[in-house]
Amino acid sequence: MRLAHALIAKSIAETILVGSIAVVFYANAFPPTYHGWAEALPHEIAGWAVNQASSAERLEVQLFIDGNFVSTAIADQARPDVVAAGWAADEWHGYKFLLPSLNTGPHEARVYALHNSAAGKRQTLQLMGDRVKFVITSNGDARSEAK
Repeated sequence: MRLAHALIAKSIAETILVGSIAVVFYANAFPPTYHGWAEALPHEIAGWAVNQASSAERLEVQLFIDGNFVSTAIADQARPDVVAAGWAADEWHGYKFLLPSLNTGPHEARVYALHNSAAGKRQTLQLMGDRVKFVITSNGDARSEAK
């Protein structure tokens, strides 16, 4: 009976250890301090991205449309609404991506922040806000889909 209790205690300790390692890795690879938002405008996808742990940092963001990489940019454009909402100490966290030529109809954009961890040995993409569903109209403009 003592052996059974010892094995159960060992299993519980190992589970706690592995769970703790997983949580630390996840928090390091996908920081909970990264926040952002995106919207479809007639000719661009625009939004903001901020690392609240380091509000002076300008995040690198990448645009994917319909699952395909489109472009990369630095979120360093003025967005006074970010300061007004309390997300950052300064307004220089905005980005804009001009839309490429797309077929008429529905599309989905996702903007990710590129995060370097493990002294630059590991890179992860973290989704900024929700996916952006939009429709390209017959005149070539983008119009946000209703949620």
